[in-house]
Amino acid sequence: MKRISLLIGGAAIAVSIASSAMAQEVTLRLHQFLPLQSAIPGNAIQPWIERIEAESGGRIKIEHYPSMQLGGGPPALYGQAKDGVVDIIWTLMGYTPGRFPSSEAFELPFMTGNSEASSRAFHEFIEANAMAEFADTHPLVFHTHGPGWIHSNMPIANLEDVSGQKLRGPTRVITNLLGKLGATPVGMPVPAVPEALSKGVIDGTVIPFEVTVPLRVSELVTNHTGFESNPGLYTATFILTMNNNSYDGLPDDLKAIIDANSGPDVAAMFGAVMDAGDISGRAIAEATDNAVTALDDAEKARWMAAAQPVVDEWLIEMEGLGIDGQALIDSAKALIAKHEM
Repeated sequence: MKRISLLIGGAAIAVSIASSAMAQEVTLRLHQFLPLQSAIPGNAIQPWIERIEAESGGRIKIEHYPSMQLGGGPPALYGQAKDGVVDIIWTLMGYTPGRFPSSEAFELPFMTGNSEASSRAFHEFIEANAMAEFADTHPLVFHTHGPGWIHSNMPIANLEDVSGQKLRGPTRVITNLLGKLGATPVGMPVPAVPEALSKGVIDGTVIPFEVTVPLRVSELVTNHTGFESNPGLYTATFILTMNNNSYDGLPDDLKAIIDANSGPDVAAMFGAVMDAGDISGRAIAEATDNAVTALDDAEKARWMAAAQPVVDEWLIEMEGLGIDGQALIDSAKALIAKHEM
């Protein structure tokens, strides 16, 4: 009887161990550069994590590390996914200049506005035109933010008011744009913006309203300038991507769960979160004593003319890389128009 009890007890332990192993087969680490209370980390990435964990029955656990908690600066994130330092990253693609040249078509001035529509368009654009640029990771989601605004301590009522202002830009295309508009462009990752503003290193920054909330930009500047209508001044592009080995090592049923939570529908969800964040961010700015200035279409036409050399130079650069830049612009515009209808 004692032997039987021991056998039963041993079997129960074995079942318990097996059940525990089934409950959590893999732990993935996700690393990104914004605080958890920001729109995308809190309202897109975290629900995305929770959905995957629930659909996997607990067999996938994703640990979310915001604000570069695992080390390095934002420009290191894509390399961390490629090299397997972490399993999944979310980052601004322009933090690695020149690495994804085709994607820059969406960063060109006055391309798009609504983030939900442009994010769906951008994901489809990459799938159709540029997946080879991301072969060293396993992309999950490509998306954009909403229209970028200028947030500054000096008022901007027209194009001439930009002249000489030290404005932070997020990517090489957008810093080039700021220079063409007459500003003194300063490139830096967005987490560095609050300190740079408070110390007077920059006079202002270009970001969507959504990002002003976690960075408390409305407390650091007095003016916000954009346009009455879409497309906006610019947009930036983002990627949620996974280490190839981390993805390939999953069993097929868990790969299917990751796949089901990837693609243009998820990109549109991320974009919708950005759009909602823009509404909240603008409301906060309007509730302060700051000036919120939306320039009309006549003034916008002047800015578009000043920005055209950015497009012309980009087309020449793409030609030098053997890339048909005009075809990329045409594809981007067609997809944006399709999804903004």
